[in-house]
Amino acid sequence: MNNLVILMAGGNQSAIGQIVPLVLIVVVFYFFMIRPQMKKAKDTKKYIEALKAGDKILTIGGIYGTIQKMNEDGTIIIAVEDGTKIKISKNAVSQDATSTLNQTV
Repeated sequence: MNNLVILMAGGNQSAIGQIVPLVLIVVVFYFFMIRPQMKKAKDTKKYIEALKAGDKILTIGGIYGTIQKMNEDGTIIIAVEDGTKIKISKNAVSQDATSTLNQTV
């Protein structure tokens, strides 16, 4: 009977010993992968909401342009280098291109 109690107690320690590394792996994934990705998405959303006419942008398709007009339906009109105007979704904006456009022109 005493042996059975000792085996059961040892089994519980073993289960805890197996769960702790799994919990640590989840915590590491959260701090090194999930949290930075969530922060980047939040910053991108804030940037897209702050866009205004005259801002120089880069789209996710690699098109550089300047915002000409913001529409209420979530689209924007951008002008590219030769004056061509393109209608795109706000969500297609990748990043600010002010410094990049100033270097190429």
